Amino acid sequence: MFRFIYSVVFYLITPLIILRLVIRGLAAPNYRKRWGQRFGFFTPSESSKETIWLHAVSVGETLAAVPLVKALQEKYPERRLLITCMTPTGSERITAAFGDSVDHSYAPYDTPDAVARFLKRVQPKMLIIMETELWPNTVAACYKRQIPVILANGRLSEKSARGYARVSKLSGPMVAQLSAVAAQHGDDGGRFIALGLPVEKLHITGNIKFDLELNAQIRLSAEALRQQWDGTNQRPVLLAASTHRGEDEIILQAFSLIKQSVNNALLVLVPRHPERFNQVGDLCLDAGYSLARRSNNDSTDNADILLGDTMGELMTFFGACDIAFVGGSLVSNGGHNMIEPAAWGKPTLSGLSVFNFAEVSRLLAEAGGLSLVEDAAALAESVIVLMKNPEQAQQMGLSAQQVAEANRGALERLLAVIDNSLSQ
Repeated sequence: MFRFIYSVVFYLITPLIILRLVIRGLAAPNYRKRWGQRFGFFTPSESSKETIWLHAVSVGETLAAVPLVKALQEKYPERRLLITCMTPTGSERITAAFGDSVDHSYAPYDTPDAVARFLKRVQPKMLIIMETELWPNTVAACYKRQIPVILANGRLSEKSARGYARVSKLSGPMVAQLSAVAAQHGDDGGRFIALGLPVEKLHITGNIKFDLELNAQIRLSAEALRQQWDGTNQRPVLLAASTHRGEDEIILQAFSLIKQSVNNALLVLVPRHPERFNQVGDLCLDAGYSLARRSNNDSTDNADILLGDTMGELMTFFGACDIAFVGGSLVSNGGHNMIEPAAWGKPTLSGLSVFNFAEVSRLLAEAGGLSLVEDAAALAESVIVLMKNPEQAQQMGLSAQQVAEANRGALERLLAVIDNSLSQ
């Protein structure tokens, strides 16, 4: 009954969802493309191969899924992988990371007809969902067709758990129908149990984002980029990564304070969403800074700020900077992936809103590899101290890197959960 009501509501708001796509498409034209896929109209490239369907909602989940996808391709070469997402930026990352070695589509909207149409065309042998992107009709449809559904790298913050609990008549049956939850931490697992997941379906596997690989190619790219940023001077570089609306102004305010003490500092500012690139560039110019753009390959010799207005280079940026600030955390967005700068051995800063990475932030902060700041003044103070004390910055980065190395191994445990479900 509750899923029926949910489905009716979803159908009723579908015109509003389409209108939102149109509006977003004004700034990001890719939102206007491939609408048929969102309603289940997708045909796999190789119907003769059994398909494993992996869903990664957007960029962050897609990047986390990269080592998993490569491991699945190696482990199950006889099967075809289909990777779905919900956003154009996620789609671009999937194409860049895997090319035509996987099938790719937008995920169907969670209406009974769209999901049924999609499953009939794809006929997956398993659905792997990254982190928390759970949809009642999708899970129920797979359960009815005896398609195992695994929540991989599962996380559930206290805030999200409270939201699910408010609709427990809908979320409870959905969680109970999952085949397995591979949770990042025991706290996440406990919240899934409280929502109705049977205990025997819970596996604490750790966070697969710790299993990222920094290969020789990306290390060389980071080194070359750092030389480009230095130019004729040895400039200290602050990277502000994955910033959100309302956060860039705080970063720029902090940077003005930093420049008073470290005049030659370079700020590399990377907005989270590409449709905001030009807007953030205007903010920098309005604040009186000289601006270079990565998309133009501009020289940073005479620039205060480099706008990171390209896609797919953030990992390289982390390798090339001196200090990394991870965005989505000075606004109430829950933060982004701090493991990436930690893996590079960079001293890492974040705002106080870190509920999306609660356990990671705790581990890094306790080890001395992460500092949490509450506002522009605190951010500026932390950056100035680190820029003026390179030995302290190096030790902080080493502490972060040790945490990243110590927590590897989640991918292997997750693969065991997947293998067990496929073999049943």
